[in-house]
Amino acid sequence: MILSELIQRSPIRIFEQSIHGGLKAGEIGVIASLNGVGKTSVLVQLALDKLLQGKKVIHVSFTQHAQYVITWYENIFNEFISRKNLENAGDIKNEVVKNRVLMNFNQEGMSGDQIIKSLRAMIVDGGFNAEAVIVDGFDFTRVDRERIANVKAFAGELGLSVWYSCTVREKDQQYDRQNIPLAIKDFADLIDVVIALEPKPDHIELSVSRDRDVSDSKSLAMRLDPKTLLILER
Repeated sequence: MILSELIQRSPIRIFEQSIHGGLKAGEIGVIASLNGVGKTSVLVQLALDKLLQGKKVIHVSFTQHAQYVITWYENIFNEFISRKNLENAGDIKNEVVKNRVLMNFNQEGMSGDQIIKSLRAMIVDGGFNAEAVIVDGFDFTRVDRERIANVKAFAGELGLSVWYSCTVREKDQQYDRQNIPLAIKDFADLIDVVIALEPKPDHIELSVSRDRDVSDSKSLAMRLDPKTLLILER
């Protein structure tokens, strides 16, 4: 399979159609689930889709083991190769790596303003014209509305789409009646798209909890393979 076919046939096209063309510049999206269900895999697949199109992506990790993020990219890309028999895979992988920047922060050690300053330095001063920022391992329970508002303003200024992961706590009430994670309830109006992942006996279901002004949970026409955590069509 050639690259253009892979992009055209990707389940991400259905994902984007389900949320009116995908996350746009200046918008914030959240992928929410219990720990270990597949949030990072979904984020990496969204990032890889852009990278395969030649677009630049910054992946920000707030975990202590940032190396695992690289492993996710390697494993998912290799899975694409094996499943789709992608031509010129080596050259394409080199382009993917060239267009991706990984940044690792400690949420305790850096303020929101410092992180935005670092991103601005990379994008503006460093000339890395990113289209999307992926944020993994971020703890929403430790931030206030102003911090998210600042991220949204920054995204709008530089024309970025920003996807976050959000871990819901297994022992607590996890979602409100609209299936919005309670961890983001104080600034949910600043979040444009919310996708919830829910494990089922033989798959992981994806549902849209919020799509801009509409808060009406509905299942997407796709699911995650519980073994590979790849997005598959139903």
